[in-house]
Amino acid sequence: MDAQLINRSAELIYNSKHTIALTGAGISVESGIPDFRSKDGLWSRYAPEEYATISAFREDPEKVWRMLREMEELVLGAKPNPAHIGLGELERMGYLKYIITQNIDNLHQAGGARNVIEYHGNSSTLSCLWCGNSYNVEEKRGEYPPLCKCGKILKPDVVFFGEPIPPYALTKSFQLAASSDLLMIIGTSAVVSPANTIPSIAKQNGAKIIEINLEETHLTSTITDIFLKGKAGEVVPALVKEVKRLAGIN
Repeated sequence: MDAQLINRSAELIYNSKHTIALTGAGISVESGIPDFRSKDGLWSRYAPEEYATISAFREDPEKVWRMLREMEELVLGAKPNPAHIGLGELERMGYLKYIITQNIDNLHQAGGARNVIEYHGNSSTLSCLWCGNSYNVEEKRGEYPPLCKCGKILKPDVVFFGEPIPPYALTKSFQLAASSDLLMIIGTSAVVSPANTIPSIAKQNGAKIIEINLEETHLTSTITDIFLKGKAGEVVPALVKEVKRLAGIN
């Protein structure tokens, strides 16, 4: 980890008036949730076009729940790592306004963040597509597939392929990107639409870009101002420590 780059990044955060973060699967890998697209991810065992589309769920929800059960078990055992906790700290100190996440694992909230925009929904609640009833996942824990009181199979409140991004998430994230002066990109290569437009919107409106990833991405050579190579669980706490030093917080 480059101490000079950490210091420069911390100064940007400390002096920023409106910092936001865009996070992806990479931030949760250290919590034990493999990227779905990795060689160990869910898509290596379940073809997304067969298990992760809204039409597949409507046609055969029981089949889709074979994949969802495995996903649920991964998320259930996961705990927020130092990166999630560090972002929560930055928010509490007033140095981070919002987190825009592509993850469905609820780990930002578990790590202490309150202002979280979820692009792809959240796996902690379930809904019935037929009658509209909603449940907390804990109410249906161990029930596979989980059933609504109407008798239909429940769907987790995550965005399947073929479903729209929640309108609020889309509108709010674009507004935040346009008004931010600093964007932290953490654990994502930002190739999935429409979240991949957030960095360019922020950059076009004058924001500085700090990118934290294990490897360089297409963003690194195009719009990133500071690239911090490394694990989010190590880099984010280092940034928080330096911001606290600048702010005189023990």
